[in-house]
Amino acid sequence: MPGLLEDLIRQDYPHQLMEVMIIDGASQDQTRKIVTEYAIRYPFIRLMDNENRFVPFALNLGIRASKGEVIIRMDSHASYPVNYISLLVKHLYELNADNVGGIWNTVPGNDTIAALAVSQVLSSPFGIGNALYRLKVKNARVVDTVPFGCYRREVFERIGYFDEDLLRNQDDEFNARLKKNNGIIFLVPDVKITYYARTSVKSLGKMFFQYGFFKPLVNRKLGKPATMRQFIPPLFVFFLFAFLIAGIFSTMFLKVWLAGITLYFITDLFFTVKIMAETRNLLLIFYLPWIFFLVHISYGWGYLEGAWKFLIAGNKQPQPSSTR
Repeated sequence: MPGLLEDLIRQDYPHQLMEVMIIDGASQDQTRKIVTEYAIRYPFIRLMDNENRFVPFALNLGIRASKGEVIIRMDSHASYPVNYISLLVKHLYELNADNVGGIWNTVPGNDTIAALAVSQVLSSPFGIGNALYRLKVKNARVVDTVPFGCYRREVFERIGYFDEDLLRNQDDEFNARLKKNNGIIFLVPDVKITYYARTSVKSLGKMFFQYGFFKPLVNRKLGKPATMRQFIPPLFVFFLFAFLIAGIFSTMFLKVWLAGITLYFITDLFFTVKIMAETRNLLLIFYLPWIFFLVHISYGWGYLEGAWKFLIAGNKQPQPSSTR
């Protein structure tokens, strides 16, 4: 939290035009104490309580309490350049956009090999598909979503707020709803965010399970898929289990299963070797192959579980077995 607050204080955007809402979800660390100390020194910083704890409630609390014409979402697990706000506001108006956002430079959360591997998986097209804000792009372009987001206030007055049923993926749903209502979203690559990846492989798997779990609920609310790339992991998981079971009764299905899993791990190893060559770190061979696999399986299994609960069983309760 001190890092985020220091980044905000260093912004070249006039402080008298800024409102900083820090929404605390009943944290058990020193967050409240730290924010209170900063708020005494910098009146534009304000601490607010989120009794519901989850992200969409915090976002909506901050938006409703703010008065400005531009709303910018920021995250404490990242660091921002001094011109972050001024560049976003400039692009928002010059591009006549409804939402603009920058690109992520994903870096390890600590100096372990596991953390390095996690950051590399989250920067690889094999790991996360064609999410352009995680990859290298050179020119501003219209996209389906951006990280965090810089919105015109009138967007929320026009299409509503973040969906509080979605404990994950609420920004994806909001941006898809914005595009459905003829909104324009731009990715602007001269705005660069340093994002600190998860340090724990277990927490990474849990995070991607939750991303997958809530996607079918997003689709149900939108009446259509937000993107097509979301279907690849669940189809992969379905293939692994369905063809393996079918292979018990038919050698043809078993051969197809073996061919599919072989092709997957050849691709997995190709990207692993490519990353090892780029980073010049041979120890990544012990982490990357199975972290790639974990990300795909976690997302795919989460998606299938969410599809069963939300689309087939008609469950309206958006809580997976491990949401927090």
